Amino acid sequence: MDKEYVGFAALPNQLHRKSVKKGFDFTLMVAGESGLGKSTLINSLFLTNLYEDRQLPETSARLTQTMTIERRGVEIEEGGIKVKLTLVDTPGFGDSVDCSDCWLPAVRFIEEQFEQYLRDESGLNRKNIQDSRVHCCLYFISPFGRGLRPLDVAFLRAVHEKVNIIPVIGKADALMPKETQALKQKIREQLKEEEINIYQFPDCDSDEDEDFKRQDAEMKESIPFAVVGSCEVVRDGGTRPVRGRRYSWGTVEVENPHHCDFLNLRRMLVQTHLQDLKEVTHDLLYEGYRARCLQSLARPGARDRASRSKLSRQSATEIPLPMLPLAETEKLIREKDEELRRMQEMLEKMQAQMQQSQTQGEQSEAL
Repeated sequence: MDKEYVGFAALPNQLHRKSVKKGFDFTLMVAGESGLGKSTLINSLFLTNLYEDRQLPETSARLTQTMTIERRGVEIEEGGIKVKLTLVDTPGFGDSVDCSDCWLPAVRFIEEQFEQYLRDESGLNRKNIQDSRVHCCLYFISPFGRGLRPLDVAFLRAVHEKVNIIPVIGKADALMPKETQALKQKIREQLKEEEINIYQFPDCDSDEDEDFKRQDAEMKESIPFAVVGSCEVVRDGGTRPVRGRRYSWGTVEVENPHHCDFLNLRRMLVQTHLQDLKEVTHDLLYEGYRARCLQSLARPGARDRASRSKLSRQSATEIPLPMLPLAETEKLIREKDEELRRMQEMLEKMQAQMQQSQTQGEQSEAL
C-alpha cells in the first residue's frame, strides 16, 4: 500500500476556506485629544468614510464636554475576504477644562466587553458568541509637545493591562525629521520610566524570508508611529497622482515611507499582526481578567460585599429612592446573596473534583 501521501497537506486549505466563509471581525479603539487627525487617519487606513455624518461641536461647547463612547461598524471586502470592522471612538477626551478621570468611560467600556464575553462564554448557547472585545487601541500623541503629557500617562496607565496599545504621533508633518526622531526617543523613554506596557511585536520565526524580517524590523523601530493621514488625491509635480497633503513648500505623501510611518502602521495593523492582536487579547488580556473574576468568586464574602455595594449604587443612581421601598431592597439583596451562595458552592465542588482527580492520578502513577 502506498503510504507516501495521506492528504494532511490539504488541512491549511480547509482552514482557509472555513475562515473566508465565516469572515473576520476586528475592534479598534482610537483615543487622544481632538485635532490630531484621528478620523482622517482611520479613513485613510481603511479607504472608507466612517465620519461623513459627524458634526463637530463648537469650541465653547467643548469646554464642558465629557468623554463619550461612540461605536461605528463597517464591513470591508477585499479579494473575497470580508472583515467586520468596529471602530470605538472617544470624542471629548481631554477637551474639558477639568480632565480628572476623563478616561474612566473608556476603561469601563473595555471591561464591559470582557464581562459580556465571559457571560456569553459561561452560558448555555456558546455556538454564536459575538466577540466585541477591543483588540487594539491607537493612542494619538500631540506632535507639539515634548513627549507624553500627564493626561497621556494617566490614560495609558489605566488601560495598558486591558488592551493592546499602539502609540501614534498625529500630524507628523508638523515636525522636521530630526524633531520626529527626538520625540519618538523621548516617548519611548517615558513609557519605560512609567512602566507602561504597549503592544510587543512577536519575534520572527527563523524560517521567515529576509524581506519579511526587514519589514518587521522597520515596524519595530518605527514605534511610536509618526503618521500623516489624507484621503485626498493630489498630483506630485503635476504628473503623478498620490494621496497626500499639498503645501506651499511641497507635497507630503501619505504612502511614502520617507515622509511618515503610515505604510508601516497599515502593514502592521492589517497585513501582518491583526491576528496576533486578537490572540494576545484572548490569551493574555482576557484570560487575566477571567482569572481575576474567578479569584474574586473563590474568596468567601468578597463577592457578597461587592454585589451589595453594586446593588446599592444601582439603587441610588438608576431607581429613585421614594419609588423603591426598603423591604423590596432587602429582598433583592437576599436573592442576590442566595444566588452568589449557590455559585460559591458550585465553585467549591468543582475545585474538590479537580483535587480528587489530581490525587487519583498521582496514586495511579505511584502504582
